[in-house]
Amino acid sequence: MINSQNLTSKKNTLVPIIIIAGLFFIFGFVTWINGALIPFMKTINELTDAQSYLVASASYISFVVMALPASYILNKIGYTKGMSLGLIIMGIGALVFIPAAEARTYWLFLTGIFIQGVGMTLLQTAANPYITILGPLESGAKRIAIMGIANKIAGALGSLIFGAILLSGIDEVKGKLGSVTLVEKNILLDSMADSVFIPYLTMALVLFVLGGLIRKAPLPNVEVEEKVEANAENSSKTSIFQFPHLWLGVLALFVYVGVEVIAGDTIIAYGISLGFTGEEAKYFTTYTLMAMVATYLLGVILIPKYIKQSTALKTSAFLGIIFSVCIISTTGFTSILFVAALGIANALVWPAIWPLTLGGLGKFTKTGSALLIMAISGGAIIPPLYGKIVDINKLNLIGEGLSHADALVVSSTEGYWVLTPCYAFILFYAVSGHKIKSWNRKK
Repeated sequence: MINSQNLTSKKNTLVPIIIIAGLFFIFGFVTWINGALIPFMKTINELTDAQSYLVASASYISFVVMALPASYILNKIGYTKGMSLGLIIMGIGALVFIPAAEARTYWLFLTGIFIQGVGMTLLQTAANPYITILGPLESGAKRIAIMGIANKIAGALGSLIFGAILLSGIDEVKGKLGSVTLVEKNILLDSMADSVFIPYLTMALVLFVLGGLIRKAPLPNVEVEEKVEANAENSSKTSIFQFPHLWLGVLALFVYVGVEVIAGDTIIAYGISLGFTGEEAKYFTTYTLMAMVATYLLGVILIPKYIKQSTALKTSAFLGIIFSVCIISTTGFTSILFVAALGIANALVWPAIWPLTLGGLGKFTKTGSALLIMAISGGAIIPPLYGKIVDINKLNLIGEGLSHADALVVSSTEGYWVLTPCYAFILFYAVSGHKIKSWNRKK
């Protein structure tokens, strides 16, 4: 009888898991094309490093603006309609790229990216807590790891496809820019900008179709709410501010998303700065994502049967510190490989933080989930900080007599120092931060 009930439970959750995995695939595809967009935008709009990383900011800042409103929207219209709306909004954002390319206007590109981010916020606000509490919290990291596999495989595909489209001929264009007239330069850059037309129109159409199809998806919202209440450990608490492990978890997720975006979105530009061609560098984001997929697979096998979620988080943070130091201490393709290796360090951080942070929130789980979604804004703050460090160091080194090319290599490498304090905080959360359930802890 018990085995029969378990089989029934697995059948009841299989379809929702497949649907949510599909959604993770979609926003993985859309999110990870930023690695190709950053050098593309830098070239066609003639930007500094710091300005080019606003591509990541425009996407991730939407999670701050929309996380709590998204939670309100989902309460009003439900998960299924909310996900449908999110996909349609993402499609609208993709359409904005067409006039942005026609005008070659950077702020209009950023607007399209921001609108897509708004749609992704709706999807993430629904999908992450749903998959976390679809089964026991102690195996939440395993389920999120499965979602991560879908997300990163999609990201690798998106990076390869859009890298091939957007970065094709970028080295030739950059080589000509310094020796052509202003009119010829505008023609070159306009022609390069037009390459976004077909892929983004196709993306918009696919998102609109999926937005219509998801309305019929069987996602049982009520059962989720009941399970949240059943898992409550602190039902006597009256305020979200009474959960220190939640707030520390939000900060841990904030810095984590920042380092994950740096690992995926800077590696192509970093490779180009080291002298690799755009044709060679377009594959580098895929290295990072495939490292994540391999580690996700390990997580699915090992958690929670062989290792605890907190142990996975400790190991990930420690590896992040080691790999960050190795990036700075090496050169050339070896340094690139250590940036890609951050995918190993990053893969199990997101899956582990969610269940560790949501554990014991009870009726505050929805609000806690919205706060965790807001923490995704780390991807808006930390990558431009990396870019700013690169710009400042580059100018200082040029002032000291280094050539522009050499200064760019040194400053791009040293910018990765920003990763070490981020991983150090994640390590703190893994060791003790997630255990702090009250502001006045009794020994």
